[in-house]
Amino acid sequence: MARKRKAARKSTGARKATKKKGSVKATARRAASIAANSKRTVRARVAAAAEAPLALCESDKDLQAMLNVLRDRSEPVKVRLAALQSIQAASFSTVAFESCRGDYIAALRSIADDPDPELRQRVLGLLAREKDGYAQKKLLDGLKDPAKALVPPEKALQLLSYDVHGQAYSAAREIVRRPPSEIARREALRLLAADATAAPLFEKLLRDKKEQRDIRQIAASALQALDPDKMQKHAREILLDKADYADIKATSLTALAQFGDEEMIGKDKALMRSVDRLSTGKTPAKYKQSASRFLSKFGQ
Repeated sequence: MARKRKAARKSTGARKATKKKGSVKATARRAASIAANSKRTVRARVAAAAEAPLALCESDKDLQAMLNVLRDRSEPVKVRLAALQSIQAASFSTVAFESCRGDYIAALRSIADDPDPELRQRVLGLLAREKDGYAQKKLLDGLKDPAKALVPPEKALQLLSYDVHGQAYSAAREIVRRPPSEIARREALRLLAADATAAPLFEKLLRDKKEQRDIRQIAASALQALDPDKMQKHAREILLDKADYADIKATSLTALAQFGDEEMIGKDKALMRSVDRLSTGKTPAKYKQSASRFLSKFGQ
């Protein structure tokens, strides 16, 4: 009798779970229908789109309806953004969504030049993460010719960093030579930090005391990744230079402490004297601490 009651409870639980699952799917289908209905209010459609992803995975009809909303430039932008977010959420269900991915990418490409800047930027960002060649070409075209730019140059460089190749490096170098803004220049340098041929550029920037300090910091990080031996050499020279800035010296200390040869550093009396000076005097406290840790590590 106990076994029968236990089996009955399991059967009831299974029916309830199936019913609940069916109810969730039905709710998602209703939400998808509301989100695609141009007669409903913007507020109602935006709210419905947030509940629709499950339906988009299960029903090609619902997915196509939401894609139509996304593509339709006469639709309110808030609704189109909500549709995009809903479809994007559905795309996380990789297996269920895979057969629809082609339509999704095609829809994104069709609105990559959308008049609304927020939607345009988000679409290009999604395509860039997919390493989409169409989006990459659009971004590169905009860097070469500002009249064709779909996003600001600094944003284009950020998006190109998802799949860096020779053309992106070439465009970044041109931005560094003739920057439209300091923000764009910084982003170009960050992108070039992965270019093995850019080490000489970063050496020059690192040693230029007239250069902005944050640019020199970017150069130090890039050079450490591209050519650690060169960074060690420059780090030592910066630390020996009494006129260089404390923050740049602290960065150099970090490079030497993490990657330098302990035996050679410990024997370098000139270097140790320079670090000792950094640990005292009028140096800001956080840099004094870095210098003290360095001296402690290398036996001083």
